[in-house]
Amino acid sequence: MDFATWDIPAFEGPLAQRGIGVIAPFDLALERELWRWVPMEVSLHLARTPYEPVPVSMEMAHLVSNSAHLAAATRDVLHVEPEVVAYLCTSGSFVNGVDSELSLRKVICDAGAPDAVTTSGALAEVLGQLDLRRISVLTPYDEDLTTKLHDFLGELDVTTVSSDHLGLGGGIWRVSYRTIAERILAANHDAAEAIFISCTNLPTYDVIDPLENALGKPVLTANQLTMWACLRRMGLPIVGPGRWLREVS
Repeated sequence: MDFATWDIPAFEGPLAQRGIGVIAPFDLALERELWRWVPMEVSLHLARTPYEPVPVSMEMAHLVSNSAHLAAATRDVLHVEPEVVAYLCTSGSFVNGVDSELSLRKVICDAGAPDAVTTSGALAEVLGQLDLRRISVLTPYDEDLTTKLHDFLGELDVTTVSSDHLGLGGGIWRVSYRTIAERILAANHDAAEAIFISCTNLPTYDVIDPLENALGKPVLTANQLTMWACLRRMGLPIVGPGRWLREVS
């Protein structure tokens, strides 16, 4: 085939891609949802933390946030030259508090990433951008791990006015939209300025807009915030639902 005869001004190949490196816990099952949060010109390059034979718990949060594992996973994605590397895990980035979240980002940058984001760091960033000081929380975790999230928020001077947790030790990606919506409505509090849904393995994409319309306040979710923080560093607007986030992107 003679490409010279084609009536194409410049046949140079596919659209140039801009990369985000993603370090995910070994049990992540929502890669398809992640891709819904980014524009066509952005590629996601995933690396996973090592498998750990424990249920979702405080122990798992500590294991999947191991600094050596994060550094190794960062190096695994650097060859594709991502503009930012994200640690896509809520519990692993809040379990040891605000100072530890900062340390995790430093680990990623020290391993060679040009910039770093964590899910809980993105949460802190959005709460500051929207000046939110009172929120409701829904998690899929047990009570102990959920309390650690409250502690993290407290360090940010954010009050958890109401909270609910599903108490799941696994299979979080199987939770239905109906269950999530019902539990969010139950967890909502009149004094809450927003609702945060924790865990990057909990499907939330299609419930955000209906719930924001029903409640009249931001509904913030883990994957949404992580991708928002990455795209913001890349100078790109947010893709997908979330009216309040679009206003600060």
